[in-house]
Amino acid sequence: MSASTSDVKLEIGHVLFIDIVGYSKLLITGQSEQMQKLREIVRGTEQFRIAEAEGKLLRLPTGDGGALVFRTSPEAPVLCALEISKALKTHPELQVRMGIHSGPVSEVADLNEQVNMAGAGVNIAQRVMDCGDAGHILLSKHVAEDLEHFPRWRSNLHDIGECEVKHGDRLHLVNLYTQEVGNPEAPTKFRQAVEKEERAISKPEGKPFAWPRALIAALILLTAAGVGYYFFSQRAGPTTSEKSIAVLPFENLSRDPDNAYFADGMQDEILARLSKIADLKVISRTSTQRFKSAPGDLREIARQLGVANILEGSVQKAADQVHINVQLIRATNDEHLWADIYDRKLDNIFSVEGEVAAAVAEALKAKLTGEEKQLIAARPTTDLTAYELYLKGRLLWEKRGGDNLRQAIAFYEQAIARDPNYALAYSGLAEAYIILPWYTPTAPQEAFPKAKAAALKALQLDDKLAEAHTGLARALVESYDMAGSIREFQRAIALNPNYANAHHWYGAILGALGRLDEAIAEGKRAIELDPLSSIINADLGLTLLNARRYDEAIAQLRKALEIDPTFYFAQYNLGMVLQLKGDLPAAIAEYTKAQQLSDDLGASVMLATGKAQSGDKEAAVQMLTELEELSRHRFVPSYWRAPLYLSLGNRNEATQWLEKGVADHEGVAITWIKVDPLLDPLRGDPRFEALVQKVVGAEHK
Repeated sequence: MSASTSDVKLEIGHVLFIDIVGYSKLLITGQSEQMQKLREIVRGTEQFRIAEAEGKLLRLPTGDGGALVFRTSPEAPVLCALEISKALKTHPELQVRMGIHSGPVSEVADLNEQVNMAGAGVNIAQRVMDCGDAGHILLSKHVAEDLEHFPRWRSNLHDIGECEVKHGDRLHLVNLYTQEVGNPEAPTKFRQAVEKEERAISKPEGKPFAWPRALIAALILLTAAGVGYYFFSQRAGPTTSEKSIAVLPFENLSRDPDNAYFADGMQDEILARLSKIADLKVISRTSTQRFKSAPGDLREIARQLGVANILEGSVQKAADQVHINVQLIRATNDEHLWADIYDRKLDNIFSVEGEVAAAVAEALKAKLTGEEKQLIAARPTTDLTAYELYLKGRLLWEKRGGDNLRQAIAFYEQAIARDPNYALAYSGLAEAYIILPWYTPTAPQEAFPKAKAAALKALQLDDKLAEAHTGLARALVESYDMAGSIREFQRAIALNPNYANAHHWYGAILGALGRLDEAIAEGKRAIELDPLSSIINADLGLTLLNARRYDEAIAQLRKALEIDPTFYFAQYNLGMVLQLKGDLPAAIAEYTKAQQLSDDLGASVMLATGKAQSGDKEAAVQMLTELEELSRHRFVPSYWRAPLYLSLGNRNEATQWLEKGVADHEGVAITWIKVDPLLDPLRGDPRFEALVQKVVGAEHK
């Protein structure tokens, strides 16, 4: 070995490789502008500044991007990537992909005697990145396994299998994305590989193909096992009902990405039908989606979801034929309770889903009423394309976020255009419009009438649709018809006792009326049905906050952040609890994190109130000025001025803005006026108490 080679000192570096997609097609001026903007974004991240200040960051420029080598922790490049991805949302012209790997690196001098980095760590990070498209944050399996030791990451890691890279090598990759950032779509290289495989393999004739369970188990999503042991250790145990079930995502055996929604639809429809059976406890799809079909450790999955039984299956679609393999397993001992294979025409698919639901109910000895038998056998639409459009909308609605909700509304409208009698699509439209003002600048006066109209149309088509009753109930809250809202929520829960969203929103209205113990019970029931929903967990924290049970609220909000560490709503509500407890430095720190994660007004307003209470009154004055300017271009809830004016000691202005908010029916924040601790300085004032009565009604005042 030469002396120069033996002198090379290797160390483990945590590498983030970044490049601009389509860089070479840009004009020289465009290349320069985009590279300058990317540099500004990267250098503005907190992780970059911290590592550079500690002397633990090295940079390796490339023609269309660069690499950052962190010598701190495996989390550093991941946190940096999330910061970059968030900042890029305001620069849609800048299409960037990122790859992360930890491995050996060394410092080397180039011909100009400038220090650069080399080694397998850098090379593999670049190959990981090369497998992605714009928006992707891809990790090597090695990095993902390191991150699994940190509970806050587990729900954001999505195993996507192997990708062929340079020299025919294959890398096992994991896609990192959250509700706010990242790209959840399969990378183009993966889709092309699947299409190539499909062209090469033809379906054999004769006996229907049955995929061996042992082989499916080899495809386990490694990150699924062990999501938040601390959070879920209390969910399952001796009290787990023998009539509880989770329907895992069905495997798409055709390997055609275009059929992925069809496989998802099978799972969704069977789950939806089972959830209408009151004698069963059925876990919501939001939580079961965290687990790939046919996982290896069913007992662990069942424990985390709080169920005794798992339904798993596979779907193989070719032309107008469908092959479905379904099995029901007792998770505690891996006992197969029931299994069946179905070979049907596409136009008969809904009857299969009804048959599966009925067979599962029989296997679990669940008692069905006559109405429930009708509900699980119902055919939601005769148009399969309309159904797939509805499913796409539902998946986006579950993710929340402004862009996702707008796309969901578009898919629902397309489904309705294909089938004007599709009640479920109208109910989806109602639920999307209800929460649209919460995630976008859309004025409630624009969104709520559309929500109510869509819910009423859905009920006109099918008055036994729990989702439609839920949408109408929430719309009635916004018009302060609390009695009517309660009736609709109760009807929704009677029709579908396993519909987590109904329990979730019903808890919110009970809390607004001051029935806080009942509200907390509904929130906990919603979590039992959807334990991995970040919004349901965070909203229970908010209910506990409104009940002045601050320590419990802090614990609950931290559980929500275990599920999704980038969920700004949980972050700034955590700050709010800390502020109400008098810990202003900690509150300001949480508000600052929330502000970095989202441009939501709530985080910015509460940060300003925290600073004002700490003595920086100018922060609240400046925020009020910003809201005034912003309101010239978009809807700004009047409610947000109230805590700002209260932080300045101006009760009169605070009350005036609340009066405007109540008069304009501005939505969720206003409906909590009776219990909101931020408004406690106004309690006892006749003007304020009149507002409370107007919102909740004299009988609840």
